[in-house]
Amino acid sequence: MIPVSKMANQVQPSATLAAGANARKLRNEGIQVFDFAVGEPDFRTPEHICRAAYQAMRDGHTHYTPAPGIPELRAAIAKAYCKIGLEVTAEHVVVSNGAKHSLHNALTAAVGPGDEVIIQSPYWLSYSDLVLMTGAKYVLVPTTVDSGFKMTPAQLRRAITKQSRLLMLNSPANPTGAVYSRKELEALADVVLEHDLTVISDEIYDKLVYGDTKASCFATLKPGLAERTLTVNGVSKAYAMTGWRMGWSVGPAHINKAMGNIQSQQTGNPSSISQYAALAALEGDQHCVEAMRREFEGRRELVCQRLTAIPGIRLAPPHGAFYAFFDISAHFGKTLGGRRVSDSEAFCQVALDVAHVNLMPGTAFGADGYVRMSFAASREQITGGLDQLAGLLRE
Repeated sequence: MIPVSKMANQVQPSATLAAGANARKLRNEGIQVFDFAVGEPDFRTPEHICRAAYQAMRDGHTHYTPAPGIPELRAAIAKAYCKIGLEVTAEHVVVSNGAKHSLHNALTAAVGPGDEVIIQSPYWLSYSDLVLMTGAKYVLVPTTVDSGFKMTPAQLRRAITKQSRLLMLNSPANPTGAVYSRKELEALADVVLEHDLTVISDEIYDKLVYGDTKASCFATLKPGLAERTLTVNGVSKAYAMTGWRMGWSVGPAHINKAMGNIQSQQTGNPSSISQYAALAALEGDQHCVEAMRREFEGRRELVCQRLTAIPGIRLAPPHGAFYAFFDISAHFGKTLGGRRVSDSEAFCQVALDVAHVNLMPGTAFGADGYVRMSFAASREQITGGLDQLAGLLRE
């Protein structure tokens, strides 16, 4: 038998994919499932982006490209950041196979065994495993619904040790939808600069914010931050392009060179065709992004209204992304659908088996007592699913 490495034994399978598989099993049995587990837009990729991919194939752009991405796309990404105050060029950009791949490259280039990476919880479920794959350790800073799922500068200071090398930030955040204000990020930046930390700022949802909320690019906030920040983003969420696998990192040229070297040995270049599609996304008409954002905003209002009307649920209204992360701990110890609920995993299993509502347990995000609901689903699905959930909890 082939022995499994220590690293591979540490890494857990994606809980999101597992939840999707459970929902598909019920659908295959002919059962209607209200599925709010998977974090991807339910919109089609805009037509002009698809046409660009087809044209790229017709033009023969189906071969290897430079490992960090085609010059045109890297330049377009750099131009977009220059517009918001981050003075970078194409050499500061590495294009990868999705933002998750960019995060992996950034962590692999920046930390290793003996280092500590600070992550606030709840956190996107892949962060911890991506850190472990480098040989580093992660340190969690817990936040709650009462704090709006935001880490304070005092909490960050308390988490820092002699081994601390890197802070992972995510705003707008998955799973909570929390968005740090500029002032809040500046306060965290003071601690970062004081303690000489590197920062990976995951800003994949920066175009999906609601009301008067504005997303801030962390690297632009204070002098000295750009030299220690790797900004990760991509086209998956804002342009409904999850399957195209196009992400990028923007940061200091020396660390980007290291990331490019890693990627050249690891995967080579990202998809040539997807790169031309991403270029069309960035340089083309942006009305498609705003139309999707407005629809998500309307769904957010519907979800917040419905959830806050259900007894035993506490919600910090999300201001970005497309998730509601709500406290269901008041139902622990109760019997729902003939089963006793002891934790968020049991709650989600009952919701799926009895009410046919598919949610993600908070344990997957480092926060038992909560569940995540994606509102990247039609209003009809949202209304039907929350009717089912409310009926279950009335028991």
